[in-house]
Amino acid sequence: MKVTPMLASHGRFDYSAITERPGFTWPDGKRLALYVALNLEAYAFGEGLIEEIATPGPGPAPDVMNWSWLEYGNRVGGWRLQRMFAELGLPCTLLVNAEVYRHCPQLPQAFAGAGAEIAAHGRTNSERQGNLPEGEEAALIAHATAAIEAGAGRRPTGWLGPWISESTLTPDLLQEAGYRYVLDWCCDDQPFWLKTRGGRLLAVPYPQELNDSNTVIGRRVNPDAFADMIVDNFGEMRRQAADEPLVMGVSLHAHCAGQPFRLKHFRRALAAISAALPDVWVTTAGAIAQHFSASAGGPPPAFQPKAA
Repeated sequence: MKVTPMLASHGRFDYSAITERPGFTWPDGKRLALYVALNLEAYAFGEGLIEEIATPGPGPAPDVMNWSWLEYGNRVGGWRLQRMFAELGLPCTLLVNAEVYRHCPQLPQAFAGAGAEIAAHGRTNSERQGNLPEGEEAALIAHATAAIEAGAGRRPTGWLGPWISESTLTPDLLQEAGYRYVLDWCCDDQPFWLKTRGGRLLAVPYPQELNDSNTVIGRRVNPDAFADMIVDNFGEMRRQAADEPLVMGVSLHAHCAGQPFRLKHFRRALAAISAALPDVWVTTAGAIAQHFSASAGGPPPAFQPKAA
């Protein structure tokens, strides 16, 4: 009888049903924690990866149309969003390509000056890191971290990989580089621990559905419908959080959400969230990681990589 082999496993965490976990609460006994992440990205001109508003692209590099659409986020859209966050009194987790600090440092500095958390989003979205050898990936993480620390004046504690690209060693390298949380693992509504070869690394929920890149650009969902998705998700998660404390994230990109006809609808959705401040913890991904790390017990055992 032929034996079916077991599915390959990452070995980073075991299955855990959300209904079977120890209870905890967010600050002041709140049950739902919510954060809004804004991606600021820098793209190389004429080479590397590029996100496309028009697919397929118009032809060989340089792709002036799509590069210009992306650059709108740094020149205009990001500034409109910064003003909107300030008007609504909402905190922001800024996911920053390190190259943004060389290309347009004024923009992340404006967010930081208004109190935004600065988290790392790799070096540039023109590349993925998941196909790099260990030494090269470690060097990329070190370079991006140092550049963001120099620009922000503070070392980032959170990481989202460009294109959410990971190698089999990325969590180990991030933990060894001093990161406390990662947003790449999008499989839960609560934070959970990843095992690494050097200790623990917290995975904080990051949205793939409530993400304007995937939903508005990738699936061509209209901005009014996307705003309704945010409001509906918020209402349902407030209801579900009576049973288990939850995290809700909203992910925006300056080149997408910052377009005027989209910004109108996002403002409506975020205003609905802002109005619920008394019973919802509206915060940053880093504050969520810090609170959960302090309240969720000790680390899991160290990750043991499989023998070659």
